[in-house]
Amino acid sequence: MRIRYIALAMAATVAVAGLAKADQPGTDWMPADQVIEKLTAQGYTNFSKVEADDGHLELEADLKGVRYDLQVDPKSGEVTKSKPDND
Repeated sequence: MRIRYIALAMAATVAVAGLAKADQPGTDWMPADQVIEKLTAQGYTNFSKVEADDGHLELEADLKGVRYDLQVDPKSGEVTKSKPDND
């Protein structure tokens, strides 16, 4: 469990740093660390490029060994768009 909390803390730090450079999140949005926790429960890991953009959150994360570009509804934390990252 300690490793999981460390990983979530690191992911939240990346999330906050990413949000500082992008559009501003809405006041009714879930905090980035809660979104990351929800996605972690679904199996996503290694989060990066967490930023607010055009009314949603954009993230990069791994799932089952594949890197994905994700769009997430910031109010529910649900993935609305997912595509493999080809970079």
